[in-house]
Amino acid sequence: MINWCYYPRSDRPPVRARQVVQAFEAIAADVDSSRFDLKSNEVLARLAPHLQVAGFRVEAGKRAGDKISVPVLFGLNGRLEKSFDADANAEADGFVVEVEAGRGVANNQFLKDLFQACMMQDVQYLAIAVRNVYKGRSDFDVVVRFFNTLSASQRLRLPLSGVLIVGY
Repeated sequence: MINWCYYPRSDRPPVRARQVVQAFEAIAADVDSSRFDLKSNEVLARLAPHLQVAGFRVEAGKRAGDKISVPVLFGLNGRLEKSFDADANAEADGFVVEVEAGRGVANNQFLKDLFQACMMQDVQYLAIAVRNVYKGRSDFDVVVRFFNTLSASQRLRLPLSGVLIVGY
């Protein structure tokens, strides 16, 4: 079963967010974390065709030419100095997708994903996918609880228009 939550919760999810959810729903039976212990790249490989149909560029592998680099900093003569990689990117809409597995919560990877998306040029939306079930807990619930707290406290303003959390 695919779970999802969009932030800010007072906004209707944009079309791209719904497309990401639909892509996960299309592969739900193949990536269900209560039944399978897939690595994030295995989940992304199953998700890729559905995201590509929706207009996303998707990471094809771990070699430099296969990655989706999103600019962060520019230096002398406008040369790119720093970029971060995304699992998928719909550049025209400023929407990046990150798919996590076991280390999504255990190593706070979802926080790194959030930080990097906040630094990326022209990125307005972030989707983070985590497992519904991992070692007896729900990573999805942990991440949603974090974002509920973040949005309720209003002490930290994100430079993003929206964040989608998907549990698979």
